[in-house]
Amino acid sequence: MQITAKMVKELREMTGAGMMDCKKALTASDGDMDGAREFLRKKGLAAMEKKASRVAAEGLVTVVTTEDHKAGAIVEVNTESDFVAKNEKFQNYCARIAAQILKSDSKDVESFMEEKWIDDESLTVQQELSEMISIIGEKLTIRRFKKIENPGSLVFAYTHGGGRIGVLVEVATNGDVETVSECGKEVCLQVASMKPKYVNRSEVDQAFLDHEKEILMSQIMNDPKESQKPEKVINGIITGRINKELKEICLDDQVYIRAEDGKQSVSKYVASVAKEKGIDLAIKSFVRYEAGEGLEKRQDNFAEEVAKQMNM
Repeated sequence: MQITAKMVKELREMTGAGMMDCKKALTASDGDMDGAREFLRKKGLAAMEKKASRVAAEGLVTVVTTEDHKAGAIVEVNTESDFVAKNEKFQNYCARIAAQILKSDSKDVESFMEEKWIDDESLTVQQELSEMISIIGEKLTIRRFKKIENPGSLVFAYTHGGGRIGVLVEVATNGDVETVSECGKEVCLQVASMKPKYVNRSEVDQAFLDHEKEILMSQIMNDPKESQKPEKVINGIITGRINKELKEICLDDQVYIRAEDGKQSVSKYVASVAKEKGIDLAIKSFVRYEAGEGLEKRQDNFAEEVAKQMNM
């Protein structure tokens, strides 16, 4: 497969690796982007990934909870332009979708689209979406959603950047909303800003850990100095690096963003609140959506568009 300059540029933007290294990686993977990223990681050349996923398409993330916080919903609706995402009519439409999800039993977008629309049962959700597309004048997509509702849990919500990022956090507790709300909001802020992948280490898949160990071992073997160290030392290095990564991706292990000593973990913060209030309190789950995450953004050339319209 021919490796183009565009492919090299895209890989470089994603990984931060040098152009020649990116070209070698693409050549080795026969143009496969994921394979090329893997190649660079094993060579230790992609330690700083500038973009783990391409946050590109526009849209809005909307969150909502019931008044008693026993249930919450989050939904991402994508648009073609940021202008539409800021449109009040579109925002109101997204709020109604979130309200419907809060009452829905659908587990996926496909079944949700077949439901009767919350404000007009003569229409399905799909038909209402089609009408909104004709009104807005852009392609709209209900991309993903999640509803959280479990006995013994309270759900808290947060949006950032005008709906660019949305978060739901579920806490298992025997406390009431007033007692738990400040802690719930703080954890929402933590999730929004620090992007954890798991609540705690028990959720981390063994296959993920094995894969990371393989990557780290490849990096060490490609380092002339590191590779000469005794096996016991190498295993210790890998264990240390894995533990460091887990502290970054597991919410409980992350340093609490408001920690005065810069060391207190989120789990210790939650435990301190539980002790202070005299209640049971633990983070059970969370959802974090970022509008357009992982989607390719449409690249418009304004000059070309004007030229086409003027038949230039």
